[in-house]
Amino acid sequence: MAKSRSGKRHSTGTTITTKSWFGSHEEMVVEDLGDGKVICEDSRGRYITDKYRLDNGLADQNRASLKRI
Repeated sequence: MAKSRSGKRHSTGTTITTKSWFGSHEEMVVEDLGDGKVICEDSRGRYITDKYRLDNGLADQNRASLKRI
């Protein structure tokens, strides 16, 4: 019989406060930096991303990154 892996599993009580877990969205924008860059904020803090990554249906690598401002 297979053993279960010991690792992080589903955490009960965690709620999502944005449209998705991984993508960046227009309502998350805090400040427009110009040059096609914006500052967004989610439940883990603020981060810089590109405007073209907003509401495109894909995961935003800048949001997933641990490098926050």
